[in-house]
Amino acid sequence: MTSILDPVSLGPLVLSSRIAMAPMTRSRARSGVPDELTVEYYRQRAGAGLIITEGTNISAEGRGYAATPGIWTDAQVAGWARVTAAVHDAGGHIFCQLWHVGRQSHDVLMPQGVTPVSSMADAGKAGAWGPREDGTEGPLSASPPRALATEEIARVIADLVHAAKNAIAAGFDGVEIHAANGYLFEQFINGALNRRQDRYGGSIENRLRFPAEALAAVIAAVGAERTGIRLAPFGRFGDMHPYDDEAETWLAAAKVLSAAGPAYIHLSDQETLGQTGIPPGFAAAFRAACSVPLMMAGGFDLAKGQAALDAGLCDLIAIGRPFIANPDLVARYRNGWPVARPDRATFYGGGAAGYTDYPAWRATEEIA
Repeated sequence: MTSILDPVSLGPLVLSSRIAMAPMTRSRARSGVPDELTVEYYRQRAGAGLIITEGTNISAEGRGYAATPGIWTDAQVAGWARVTAAVHDAGGHIFCQLWHVGRQSHDVLMPQGVTPVSSMADAGKAGAWGPREDGTEGPLSASPPRALATEEIARVIADLVHAAKNAIAAGFDGVEIHAANGYLFEQFINGALNRRQDRYGGSIENRLRFPAEALAAVIAAVGAERTGIRLAPFGRFGDMHPYDDEAETWLAAAKVLSAAGPAYIHLSDQETLGQTGIPPGFAAAFRAACSVPLMMAGGFDLAKGQAALDAGLCDLIAIGRPFIANPDLVARYRNGWPVARPDRATFYGGGAAGYTDYPAWRATEEIA
């Protein structure tokens, strides 16, 4: 029987377990450049089979939240290079999640004179996070976006490819395209939002064209074995609404995207985010349509992850919040050590508190 704690090959990498650290925004990069706290945070968690970083902006246009890191400038590449070196020195593997939020942004976060972009000129009830008129930082209603012109799609893909090449230059083992959570790529996939009349709207094939072209371009630039993509079927985050051919769209995505041969497809179930979850039975249907390794995220722990593997639903399990308070989470699972609970008040923003000050179990034991 396959154990979640057994090593597994992912392309040229040999992961120490089938447990990945899921991408989690932590909002500690005030300047957009990873600093020494970021280095320490990821180094501490190198015991994961694979780390997938927090969402990392591919361009200034792609930002939607204050204090999130980027990967489009030389300074950002240098900052991430320190992170990857620390993770590798600790025996880990790490992918960079490439992020463009699309309409989930606000004018105050954009370069001067730039308007957020989306599939449609429709902000819906999307939100962002940044400086407010009273001088504090907090939630913002998204600014009205403009629809990307057909000829602009190539520019955004070029930004994505530039970010992917920068990530490899920074020492990452690979990249994950963020096409989930109502961000730019899902704004094209979603049939309730995307009512475009060009080749990027309307039919399922057209709505999948942008993510499919983006995935192919990144694979051509950095290699299929270094490229993953994340999806959130039936997710409602970012004001995504249901549509008639929703199940058919996601099953088509499984076939179209896996045909490109990426290292993996990563499914995120948003039920733990307070959103609609993946319907019963759909994960098995997606798995049957997918021809590459499949990773799943969404409220997993050791037992639930093992059960999903035993059921044949996936090959890898991504776990998020438990890694926040347990930098040595996999070691705790292996040894039956207690798993600590994170402090939600320190999830976003701040400094070391709730970020790098959670001790490993042996350190806790020694202190006790």
